Amino acid sequence: MTNETVQVAIIMGSDSDLPVVEASFSILDDFGIKYTKNVMSAHRTPHDVMDLIKKSEENGCKVFIAAAGMAAHLAGAVAAHSTKPVIGIPIESGGMGGIDSLLSTAMMPPGVPVATVAVGKSGAKNSAILAIQILATSDEDLAKKLVDYKQNMRSEVLEKDKKLNS
Repeated sequence: MTNETVQVAIIMGSDSDLPVVEASFSILDDFGIKYTKNVMSAHRTPHDVMDLIKKSEENGCKVFIAAAGMAAHLAGAVAAHSTKPVIGIPIESGGMGGIDSLLSTAMMPPGVPVATVAVGKSGAKNSAILAIQILATSDEDLAKKLVDYKQNMRSEVLEKDKKLNS
């Protein structure tokens, strides 16, 4: 963790989550979003998770992204200790195809919300976009970049349709 102002703090429950979570890095980079990335466990390093949340908030963090598999309690642990938005990425692990992680991330008690995205890389990408959308509510330049991003996605789809039908 550095002392520079960060907008998003990304926390993975294990380094084995990195191949999925890194799908969010390039999107955040493309939008010029400053972020940190750390490996912390809700179960094995709970006090360190709390310290990281506190330090992240002191450094200007506005959104947390937490990725975890199996019991997937990391996003909930972050949400329990912060009033900032928390986005949970369920990671496929164990033998249930990620459904266990999805349910563990999504099924939060009232008053402790976690915005839960899809299991896997699609979820990692969407976590970055959702974080950017949250940040864009108070940043007009970022909001304009989002409009352009969505327009580019539309253009790509229409171009693929054109190629298919020509």
